[in-house]
Amino acid sequence: MNSRFIIGLLFLLIVGCSQQQKKASSLLDFIPQNASIVVKINNLNGFRSDLNSNDFLTQLESFGAYKSVLDELKLLDKITTETESILAFSEVGKDAHEFTFVTIDSTSMFTLDSVPNVRKESISVEGKKINTYNVDEKVVYSLFLDSKVILTSSKVILENLIKYYGQTHPSIELEKLYEIASSTKNASLLIDLDKSASLSKSLLKGNSGLKLSSFSDWMLLDIDANQNHLHLNGISLAKDSVTNYLNLFKNTNPLANTTPTFAPRDADAILSYTFDDYRTFALNQQEYLTQDAPKDSLLNTLEEVGFIYRNGEKTVLLNTYGAEKLSEYLTGIKKSETEYQGNQIMALSQPHFLNLYLNPLLHNFNANFCTILENAFVFAEKKESVQSIINSYKSGSTFVKTDVFASAMDALAEESSILFVSDSKGLGNIMEEDFSNGIMADFKKANFDKNTFAAQVVADQGFFHTNVVIQQTGRKSKINTVSTLFTVPLDADLATHPQFVTNHRTNKKEIVVQDQDNNLYLISTNGKVLWKKQLEGQVQGKIHQVDLYKNRRLQLAFTTNNQFLILDRNGKEVPPFTKKFEGGNLNGLAVFDYEKRKDYRFVVTQGNKVNMYNNKGAIVKGFKYTQAESSILRAPKHMAISGKDYLVFMLDNGNLKILNRVGNVRTKVKGTIDFSMNDVLLYKNKFVLTDKKGVFYQIATNGNMNTTALRLNQDHGIDATSNTFVYMNDNILSIRGKRVTLDFGVYSKPKIFYIYDKIYVGVTDIQNQKVYLFDSQAVPISDFPVFGSSPIDLTDMENDRKLEVVAQDQKNSIIVYQLN
Repeated sequence: MNSRFIIGLLFLLIVGCSQQQKKASSLLDFIPQNASIVVKINNLNGFRSDLNSNDFLTQLESFGAYKSVLDELKLLDKITTETESILAFSEVGKDAHEFTFVTIDSTSMFTLDSVPNVRKESISVEGKKINTYNVDEKVVYSLFLDSKVILTSSKVILENLIKYYGQTHPSIELEKLYEIASSTKNASLLIDLDKSASLSKSLLKGNSGLKLSSFSDWMLLDIDANQNHLHLNGISLAKDSVTNYLNLFKNTNPLANTTPTFAPRDADAILSYTFDDYRTFALNQQEYLTQDAPKDSLLNTLEEVGFIYRNGEKTVLLNTYGAEKLSEYLTGIKKSETEYQGNQIMALSQPHFLNLYLNPLLHNFNANFCTILENAFVFAEKKESVQSIINSYKSGSTFVKTDVFASAMDALAEESSILFVSDSKGLGNIMEEDFSNGIMADFKKANFDKNTFAAQVVADQGFFHTNVVIQQTGRKSKINTVSTLFTVPLDADLATHPQFVTNHRTNKKEIVVQDQDNNLYLISTNGKVLWKKQLEGQVQGKIHQVDLYKNRRLQLAFTTNNQFLILDRNGKEVPPFTKKFEGGNLNGLAVFDYEKRKDYRFVVTQGNKVNMYNNKGAIVKGFKYTQAESSILRAPKHMAISGKDYLVFMLDNGNLKILNRVGNVRTKVKGTIDFSMNDVLLYKNKFVLTDKKGVFYQIATNGNMNTTALRLNQDHGIDATSNTFVYMNDNILSIRGKRVTLDFGVYSKPKIFYIYDKIYVGVTDIQNQKVYLFDSQAVPISDFPVFGSSPIDLTDMENDRKLEVVAQDQKNSIIVYQLN
């Protein structure tokens, strides 16, 4: 069965997991005794979000088998619960599989009565009321029993539950695995492989020899999913009394897999088995095959059996720690010998001997040719395959250096008893032998080209650590200086530029962005949409983070066209800060923290009106500048120079007002300025700004003014820090006086970032969708420009001293890059 076990298990677990996309969590006494798949759900909403955002599972929606399950589970979309729940699948009748959902009764749980066009009926069974809900020919039955809510697609399941409740109990293995399943992951998958045989049968060809029920007895897999990553991690149990595939590796220890270091770089997949003691493996093999005695000692120094899949062909690799007997045997069956790049390639007269020694890992393989590379023996059906291995190994162009392998190993242990890594081509070729024509047709239609597929089993004392990974290839590639971490699609086109904010629980960064339907999103470090909130209008200017209660819990503060809002960590409005302003037309919010003590002043400007609020949402009575001489152009600024505070307002009439804390004039600025679209900035302890003719103004704290004709176009952009001034004019970027000529385009304002004692300057060519990044000496950062269509934000999202860039990707999506 060899690779067919691993491939079959990988695919069926993926489908099995993905079929839980609309599901819930668990209480074992209320599910059928013959349940083959049980999903323990700790957080239903989080689980739905995880799986709804996963690109791979989105592609699976085109599979007929998957879609049929989703249709059956459609009504479960209306259920919401914050308590632990279970979703179980069981066979009712021949080849008929039904679901059962169980959770604790809760007033916060939506009932199916609220579903439009629902037909509801009720019947009584042994004094218990069963409700029947029929929507679009889909039927679900519900029962309230012992403070639990049970929903199922089969009335028979509820009738049996009522009849036998309290008389039956789940298996010891299920209870044990359920208990150790993660309480922090949103969901965990528990599979009884013996009872899953009929479920998997529908996916396989009628003549398939693949029998997953003999792989192991039980499997527990905690589910972790985001947009680019699906990881199932847990353990498998295999009873000694039962013939299980995994028992081939019992009482052995895993080793580092060397197969990827021999496989060519263009291999489609690799599969590797390791064990530290071949004699133990041979005894396990004898028991599995019910042989009278193990094979002779030909392979006694064997440590690894590897398979390399390339262009529809399979190569077998045996890694040893010295194998004189095997070398002598091969010499004895050698027909002829040729040389290739200094290595001897033997043509063998008995090509079937490996099948005898390596059953059930290998079957139907013709070892026609062989070569030896160090202590590894390479066998192939064609000489060209052996030559390819020799060439790639000597040139160092091997699978271990690929993005596919690097992506897989991000989530796997370094040593494996069984390791499988593949791209979509390799997975499809291997599946072809056993999976039904319908499944293969769906697989070929789906676009999995960007994915890496991996499975790993690590033998331990009495059980087997098990991992299944589907991950976007190159997600953390070590090959490129800049790699794409993830993209996140929104429900509509972007309305604001994406911006990093801090998660006060982890101190890592997350992303806030708004779409044109006024939905505000908070997105995690790995691309999960944590929440989405509908606002009345578009966010104006920057979103600020504040600590209102001085307890290190951060809130988001901002204005929309007609509201001043503060939201908590979960997107809920913080009273009394939801304030509406008749007539709208608000500028962006200004937040002042004079003494850095979190005694905030929130400044909302509307036309010529100035509203200053304190931490309690009340108007600051001591602030005098409540009405400007004309309309205020944009959010005012607070600047501190030599221990003094300056509040700066730009007015539509050309006046620049520089005030003190109470609103009196601190610095008088003579004359008027035809302000450009840039803000007032602080540079070398002076207020600096530009006008529409590109004149550069420097204003001292005493009001003295100097001007310089920089001859900038009207749509130029500037930014500044205390010692760095940059501007963007047409396609010329100037950083500290050093000019860089970029391609012709339409550029955003430049933006300065100061991170880890280094200055970065970012600017985006909106027209040609290119993001540029430079250092303080105007030297471009390696591998830039990258794709992007908005001004960027730059930070270290995960505190690993690797920087991330976020920008708009397509019109309705954002993209995050990592600088490795």
